Amino acid sequence: MFKTIFAVSALSLTALAAAHAQSNVLNLYSARHYATDEALYSNFTKATGIQINRVDADDASILARLKAEGAASPADVVLLVDAARLWKAENEGLFQPVKSSLLEQAIPAQYRSKPSADGASSWFGFSTRARVIVYNKVKVQRIDVDTYEELGDPKNKGLLCIRSGSHPYNLSLFGALVEHVGEAAAESWLKGMVANMAREPKGGDTDQIKGVASGECGMAVTNTYYVARIMRSEKAEDKAIAEKIGVVFPNQSSWGTHLNIAGGGVAKNAKNGANAVKFLEYLASPEAQNYFANGNNEYPVVSGVKFNNVALSAMAGGAFKIETVGLGVVGSNQIKVQQMLDRVGFK
Repeated sequence: MFKTIFAVSALSLTALAAAHAQSNVLNLYSARHYATDEALYSNFTKATGIQINRVDADDASILARLKAEGAASPADVVLLVDAARLWKAENEGLFQPVKSSLLEQAIPAQYRSKPSADGASSWFGFSTRARVIVYNKVKVQRIDVDTYEELGDPKNKGLLCIRSGSHPYNLSLFGALVEHVGEAAAESWLKGMVANMAREPKGGDTDQIKGVASGECGMAVTNTYYVARIMRSEKAEDKAIAEKIGVVFPNQSSWGTHLNIAGGGVAKNAKNGANAVKFLEYLASPEAQNYFANGNNEYPVVSGVKFNNVALSAMAGGAFKIETVGLGVVGSNQIKVQQMLDRVGFK
């Protein structure tokens, strides 16, 4: 659905396309479904005078739409919430290269696409979320869930809850694990996870956390921002959930915890290219980076950004070890992973 961030009125594709020529317009296709981002977009408009027209959809739908629209696409900036989707969009030629000294200096190399010979990058990461394990503090001991591998260990039979294996968050995690342990061991691990499930995969990450708190599940996999949201809530039911669960950042003694990236780039057929680059540079600013942390419980990617989100800091107990698998490799492994999921019956 098309909408501006100020008036929630639907716009036709024709009307949005007609906005191309307006120098104070930015057409944004966004997979970020967070209400807290409204202030982020509003602040950009206040600072620049550039009005944002927005299309909200999930990653896959946005990529399909961009391909279908082709050169007629009104999109200027595309925001996606999964590293493998960013890689896919780049490989399908849906981004255009961007040369920005500000972005090059602000965004670490591991959080942007591999630059071309002239230093241009196709996409940039602006925030991260760790893929962690939550566990029921009565049913499960922390030592039994401090690695991803243990999710498939027979000792945890009947205890695991997880969303669909084909969800991008899980596909990225599984694709990274293939690099760490190899294809045969990764498939055996996935088979072990299926055998350990307390219920068939269903719902989102928040549903898995609630299942752990209720005792239906002993452990679950989730992104950190879902946990932080519950920890920061003033609702009595959320406080009760937070008291019953523990959080583990897996594999601190080996390769580190898997991170997923939310980021974006300038659309291949952007008509408002200068505004698009200006928006990406704004997302790398201290103000925006701080808002990712305090507004939506995500970790900033720009080093040196200080934030006061106590929940994010408390979960990890400070700094934590992060895996260093290349995002392109994670993305390219996903076809293999999906085939493995089919073979082991991981829905």
